[in-house]
Amino acid sequence: MPNIWLLFAGLFGLCVGSFLNVCIYRLPRGESVVRPRSHCPHCNQSLHWYENIPLLSYLIQRGRCRRCPGHISLRYPTIELLTALLSVVIAYRFPDPAHYVGYFLLLSAPLIAITFIDLKTYLIPDVLSLPGIVAGVITHTYIMPGPWTSCLLNSLLGVIVGGGILFLLASLYSLLRKQEGMGGGDIKLAAMIGAFFGWQAVLFVLLVSSILGTLIGGAFLLTSRKEMSHPIPYGPFLALGAWAYLFFGPQLIDWYLSLTQRVIRY
Repeated sequence: MPNIWLLFAGLFGLCVGSFLNVCIYRLPRGESVVRPRSHCPHCNQSLHWYENIPLLSYLIQRGRCRRCPGHISLRYPTIELLTALLSVVIAYRFPDPAHYVGYFLLLSAPLIAITFIDLKTYLIPDVLSLPGIVAGVITHTYIMPGPWTSCLLNSLLGVIVGGGILFLLASLYSLLRKQEGMGGGDIKLAAMIGAFFGWQAVLFVLLVSSILGTLIGGAFLLTSRKEMSHPIPYGPFLALGAWAYLFFGPQLIDWYLSLTQRVIRY
């Protein structure tokens, strides 16, 4: 793996992370991510190009606006750094350019935006998940080995299985509890992940996300002393499940199967 490729991936990831910050801030507000130019969230003054350099501008300005005393949220450099790190890891793990574009630009970057938007607003914008389903079908069909017809069918089944399982669970919960337990955004996100990985993989993602959601969500409710009815965003756990499968899926599945065989044997 040439170091220049990883360096490019890191710098490109910082730029993508900067754009994701714009999406995370503006999409829930129904604003365009193109116009107007980037501006201070406190005084609304447009930023010069040298004030908008990913990560570096935040460090030089010590997290403050140059025109007003407003603090710039630590979320901005965090997302830029996280995106750059994911970009480098995916470039190292999947050196083929088609895999990199599919798994970083089309999958991971939207998942980062979805995670932070869902954490703040409990909503997953359709503008990210619905195009993501189409991108997932194209990516899976193009990069997976085997006849393209089989890959296409596997991806479409992933959409149906991923979205269908959560749709059935949400409908059952609503029927029994007479209240909404899972939003439509989670269903579309599961369909998007199924499009990228196929129907068998999305079962793994749903299992991992449900375990993480139960453990982390339960711990949050206990430590924060919130009521059990307090909403917990499920999108971040679906994203974590997708990354778990992307990087460790085969190993985790082999470990689970071997563990199951040992339990059955005893």
